[in-house]
Amino acid sequence: MPKSIPLASRFYEPVIDQHESWIAINPRQGCPKNCGYCYLKDRGQTLVKPVEVATPQDTVVQLLASPYYHRDAVLALYTCTDALATPPNRAHLIKLLHALAAERIPNPVCLITKCAFTADVLTCLETVQRKGLRVIVYLSYSGLGPDVEQGIDHDALRANFPALHRIGTPVIHYWRPFLPTNSTPEAVTRVLDHVTQYARCSVAIGLKVKPGGHELLTGLWPELADKDKDDVERASSVWPEQMRAMLPHLPDTYGDYPIYETNTCALSYVLDQPDRFHILGSAVCQKQNHCPAAQRALCEKGEPAPPVNENAITAHLEKLGVTEVPRSWDPDSKTLTFLAPIPTAPANNLAQTLRIRVRTAANANDHYWTGKATGSVPLTIPGNRAV
Repeated sequence: MPKSIPLASRFYEPVIDQHESWIAINPRQGCPKNCGYCYLKDRGQTLVKPVEVATPQDTVVQLLASPYYHRDAVLALYTCTDALATPPNRAHLIKLLHALAAERIPNPVCLITKCAFTADVLTCLETVQRKGLRVIVYLSYSGLGPDVEQGIDHDALRANFPALHRIGTPVIHYWRPFLPTNSTPEAVTRVLDHVTQYARCSVAIGLKVKPGGHELLTGLWPELADKDKDDVERASSVWPEQMRAMLPHLPDTYGDYPIYETNTCALSYVLDQPDRFHILGSAVCQKQNHCPAAQRALCEKGEPAPPVNENAITAHLEKLGVTEVPRSWDPDSKTLTFLAPIPTAPANNLAQTLRIRVRTAANANDHYWTGKATGSVPLTIPGNRAV
């Protein structure tokens, strides 16, 4: 298990925030579970009672008023808790889904969970989907055991896959994190033999190590201690060497089942839309994502993008409150480069809203994971120690 760290005061995220793939919506925060790798651990937000920081109705108001909001964004609900972990969480979720449907929100809505879907939540999903709300469920099934994912009922998690399949809710298998213990052929087979029957695709993204997370995670993965802290925390994801070697061979067993290493590509596939994040043609697109031919053809066909020029960029930066930061704009490659660091959230929002490439140095004050905007790349760790 992870080494102990000093207890943190509870740190609350904004109700509406911008992440790399989506807008995060967090009206309830804190989780009673205790997954050893959790982003929330050093925020004082695990092994705690979830707290409401916005009512469902106020959440919708804040969303529509946010400078990050745009009609094409994907909305990820409750990323600072598990929406199904407690009865009050589930009640809040049901009210929020109904409020989003009543407002006729056009955005796709994602729900990420490891916990069991109860009958009332399944009924709610069926109802709001009939009303036109597009819902995608990410089932976070890693294959790790209760020693790492404390408080998780893994049998109930596995049962979610057929339950959601029966009501027609699309499922993305969130295959994360990878540690040496779930990177064995046996662990991979147990996971994929089950999920490929029900999920639309899998997203395999290694282990995310945010700034300050290196020490916490060496208890789960001792080999991390052999790597420089900054290298680990700057990586877009960290992978056991054995798992990295297995990934290219999974299609030999699972055929055309899509397995992505980029979350935005999984979303594009499930939403039946082309790439909007400039992944097409990249190394991860060509060599790592196992993507259906029809989806690649859709991405190559593309779609009209909003016109972008210096005036549009300046106007959007002012909307986000980012001013007087030197930058350069290359219209040919649609790349905006900041010559001084800016926060991750507005950088991600610029990329999503204007559908451009954004490059910026890492911001020392950010506590979130690095990503494409800072040029981070995956890191592979050889397995030399006993786990």
